[in-house]
Amino acid sequence: MLMHVNRNRLLWIIVASMALIAAIIGVILPSIYSKVCSEEFMPGVMSQDIVTILSAVSILILTIRLREENVKQQITVLGLLGYIFYAYGIYVMERFYNPLYFLYMGIFGLAFYSIIYAVICLLNKDVPLVKVTKGIKNVSIGFALFIPILFYPMWVSLLLPLLSTGEKIEFAYSVFILDMVFILPLFFVIAYMAYKNMNIGLLLLPTLFIKGFTLLLSVAIGVMLKPLYLQVPDYREMFLYLSVSIVFLIITFIYFRKMSIIRV
Repeated sequence: MLMHVNRNRLLWIIVASMALIAAIIGVILPSIYSKVCSEEFMPGVMSQDIVTILSAVSILILTIRLREENVKQQITVLGLLGYIFYAYGIYVMERFYNPLYFLYMGIFGLAFYSIIYAVICLLNKDVPLVKVTKGIKNVSIGFALFIPILFYPMWVSLLLPLLSTGEKIEFAYSVFILDMVFILPLFFVIAYMAYKNMNIGLLLLPTLFIKGFTLLLSVAIGVMLKPLYLQVPDYREMFLYLSVSIVFLIITFIYFRKMSIIRV
């Protein structure tokens, strides 16, 4: 599907390897976060590193076995790269100034440009004709629209008090930036392209769900880890994020089953 498959493969291997190294160090030596992150947020940091390890290993396995004609493999890799971009965007924007900070910056930047390069390769080559059954396509588009409709008001409601007081919160402000500037608008754009039956939109729609699955799984695991840090977990919150994460995964699975590629 992609032009320059070997170049894309090389980029993906580099990004995944860098992320794997950074995340393993973070899990083995959590003390590297002691000066840049308060104990309150350590469960989330650890869960993010754990999911990063799983994502990076998955990328390496898929990339090593990558075949040019296997569209679903490539879509899956792009979705996992989206998670790595988001995860290390948080570390960079939250100023995790530890010995790995330059590595975080490299992962963040390279993940972003590897995704852009892959999309350019798609646009510069005849994109195969994509067919998705009407039912799952409509469900996927509806769910893609539901996510920004849900999170934009939520984030705005949290931002307005900060704007009125000028308070600068210690952590998680990067989520506002990444979601409201990059991720949520992308849900609208790709949902619109899929609605118009544009091949590029139909191809990229499941990448959003893969990224959403990994991100919300990370949040759910973070809640599970709270007792290890003598914190009280909110299991309703965990159930919510885990449920939406599973919905993302189920929709992705069905979408792949109902998607067919017609090469012209």
